[in-house]
Amino acid sequence: MHRVYTGVYYICPMFLANYLVYLFLLAGVVLSIIARKLTASAAMLGGLTGFLVYTGGGYTGLALLVLFFVLGSVATSIGLKKKEQLGLAEADKGRRTAGQVMANGGVAAILGGIAWYYPEHAPVLQLMMAGSLASATADTLSSELGTILGRRFYNIITLKKDSRGLNGVISLEGTLAGVAGAMVIAAVYAVGHGWNMGFLWIVLAGIIGNLADSFLGATVERRHLIGNNVVNFLTTAIGAAVCLLILKA
Repeated sequence: MHRVYTGVYYICPMFLANYLVYLFLLAGVVLSIIARKLTASAAMLGGLTGFLVYTGGGYTGLALLVLFFVLGSVATSIGLKKKEQLGLAEADKGRRTAGQVMANGGVAAILGGIAWYYPEHAPVLQLMMAGSLASATADTLSSELGTILGRRFYNIITLKKDSRGLNGVISLEGTLAGVAGAMVIAAVYAVGHGWNMGFLWIVLAGIIGNLADSFLGATVERRHLIGNNVVNFLTTAIGAAVCLLILKA
């Protein structure tokens, strides 16, 4: 094993790389609080999520998580004034709570922890992790950009015209934005793991997860049986499950 000489003692490069990643995660926690992107509790939970995703998914897994956060933050900030005028803006200018972090990244964190503990299953779990984040990204971009770019809005159940911003309401523009988000996640995964059928599976997971989110929104969420965070958690779980089912088919 190669070692790096510091002048005092030798350090394993892997240890040094991990140390830098942990510093990166710590910096992310601090900066997200300062920039008011996350509440303090959400930032700490986000740091733990990043740690678990990295231990089970490596650099690629961490890149996917960071990409989701960046894309989601940008999408939330686009057209913020118009969203506020329409009454569709996130509370506190889109500042995410711990519940939202768990809803969107919890499945990926759980899969990362399992992949670390059972490394022999890591390839499957890492694909599932990408599917969950593709679903989260597709849902976030579809919701945030669809309300701004959409021209016609339809209830996903009845396919009849419905009000912009209501749970279970979709638009062509928002749906396409979601597909694009899933493709970006799939492309980054492919860079880290190779270009193969996994790319299509992740995109499909993102699309199905996004549609499932709208379906749940139009049914159980509209009836106030479950909240948005639960819907989002189920959505990411569905995205992960899609990849698993395709692999086992």
